[in-house]
Amino acid sequence: MTDAPAARFETVPHSGERLAYLAVEGRGGGPTLVWLGGFRSDMRGTKAEVLSGLCEREGFPFLRFDYSGHGESEGTFTDGTISGWTEDAAAMIAARTAGPLVLVGSSMGAWIALRLAGRLPGRIRALLLLAPAPDFTSRLVEPKLTAEDRAALARDGFVAEPSPYSDQPTIYTAKLIADGMAASVMTGPIALDMPIHIIQGMEDPDVPHTHALELVSLLPSAGVTLTLVKDGDHRLSRPEDLARMERAALALARGDGPAA
Repeated sequence: MTDAPAARFETVPHSGERLAYLAVEGRGGGPTLVWLGGFRSDMRGTKAEVLSGLCEREGFPFLRFDYSGHGESEGTFTDGTISGWTEDAAAMIAARTAGPLVLVGSSMGAWIALRLAGRLPGRIRALLLLAPAPDFTSRLVEPKLTAEDRAALARDGFVAEPSPYSDQPTIYTAKLIADGMAASVMTGPIALDMPIHIIQGMEDPDVPHTHALELVSLLPSAGVTLTLVKDGDHRLSRPEDLARMERAALALARGDGPAA
């Protein structure tokens, strides 16, 4: 077994923090694939590792990084917001990539990918969105808050919820929720002129597949592919899920038709 590569660091100008990243240089032409991870995730997760291996084999450049307060990056997680993490992504893309991009966004990362696509339309060739969770703070978190949760937000500035993925609770701050409303993208038609492939599990306990259906309804009618995985969960990290992701990413990077 080879040792995991050591992270490299880039100081981003908007915060002055050092963000950890890993990159595949690529061979020849082709777009850079950029991994945008989920809430509380890091760049060494299974899907990011698989995409790194794919890019090494196929010769595409690949960038993955940890947002502020995530993984190996500087910063405090509870200081983070969607807007701040979007700025992290934009800064890393500006510093560490050149030419066309394919953004691969997982869960919260899909929200950030959609926001970046509106800001960088000339560079982004395509989007691959995995269990996309745009606007999750207002559409998925807030509706489930109890009176006690809302009192905790007002009193403490945060609410802690048990996590099925960690022995540590998931923290939602009042600042995150307020910023999430301001950063919403599912408020009307989303005018993006690029191929978009969404892969969504129908057994996802965190992001219901109806959320993906609503997202599709807001996207242009042309160039959008939705793959529903009947027994898929939120992580989409089973061997068959990873293979499906690889096929979709490769098709988008090559400019082929949809593949899943």
